[in-house]
Amino acid sequence: MKLFQVVLKDISSRKKRLFYAALGVAVGTMTIIGILTVADAGQQRIYDQLDKYGPNILVTPAITSLDMQMGNMNLGTVSVGDNYIEESKLPAIKKTGNDILAPLNAHTSSDLVTLAPKLYVNTEINGTKIVAVGIDSRYEMSVKLWWEVSRGSYIFDPHDALAGSMVSELLGINPGDSIDLNGTGFTVAGVLASTGSDDDYRVFVPLNTLQQAFDKEGLISSVDVRGCCTTCPIEEVADGINNAVTGIRAVAIKQVAASEMGMMEKVSSTMLSLSGITLAVGLFGVANTMLASVNERLKDIGIMRAVGASRRQIVKIFTYEALAIGILGGLLGYAAGNMLAFALGPFIFEGIEIAFIPVYLPLSIGVATLISVVATGYPAFRATKFKVADSFRSL
Repeated sequence: MKLFQVVLKDISSRKKRLFYAALGVAVGTMTIIGILTVADAGQQRIYDQLDKYGPNILVTPAITSLDMQMGNMNLGTVSVGDNYIEESKLPAIKKTGNDILAPLNAHTSSDLVTLAPKLYVNTEINGTKIVAVGIDSRYEMSVKLWWEVSRGSYIFDPHDALAGSMVSELLGINPGDSIDLNGTGFTVAGVLASTGSDDDYRVFVPLNTLQQAFDKEGLISSVDVRGCCTTCPIEEVADGINNAVTGIRAVAIKQVAASEMGMMEKVSSTMLSLSGITLAVGLFGVANTMLASVNERLKDIGIMRAVGASRRQIVKIFTYEALAIGILGGLLGYAAGNMLAFALGPFIFEGIEIAFIPVYLPLSIGVATLISVVATGYPAFRATKFKVADSFRSL
């Protein structure tokens, strides 16, 4: 009888005990697979949410504040530097971003970064002070994906205007109405849906038209810079822009993302630690099962040793059984882990989309098999120490 036939016979005669041992391992692998699956879906959701945050980098004029003092008397602060950015610097900002991101992207597109320049001016509409914002309508919606036009349409004509929700409500501005900004007429093309930000209190018009209306041709107040990917090294891009272009200050916007990712990593680490404890319990369960199997099979071990079976062959028998337990436990753990993720994922992250991750199947089987083989080490070693005479005395 070949060795694997002996193993199959032993497994068939002890199906329940080996199945329970596999369940012990499966619980640990289930926890790991469930956590990793939910964490992967949560990370993807955070990246999707990052798209809604808009720009990755905010570029503003390089204005510094100096403290003014006379003796021990503080006279306040004074701002030093220009309040605007020259529009002619936009190509340099774009080129710097493209040069940094190009090696990280397989494609050769020249639009690895999107620039959305803005000009802010204080003005009045019907005697009420408001902030008018000049935008490049081609790119503004690319960095503000949460924008929705609730009434009317978006800006298409040089003299179109887009009113924030609160401006429309407070001033009674509706699509089709005419407004005057510093002597230049505009027609309200649409009204933005509420955003919960300062955009609700502003009026947006084409950048070039606003520059001409307020004699600020070639000047902008800030630039929103958006990379082509949410995982782009935005800090490196911001540093590159600061070093390459003078008179501006580029700041990476990532506080919210860093906070959410950091919290998710802490939760994942805690849960993985707990799953490690569960795996340890499974390890002892397998070891206990194998020790019981050794004690039950003293007669079989004695017979095999009597007919010439080596200690190495005895170890192989228990190792093969451990592999069977590990593979079964890994398969059960992977299936149960995915069910756990589908059940608990939506409660952890609202709106999360759980998906099967095939690459975790070999991971589950590998971890379960490793635990089973390690747990079988001592019982197998003990089995090789039994003498043939001792085995037959137990009969």
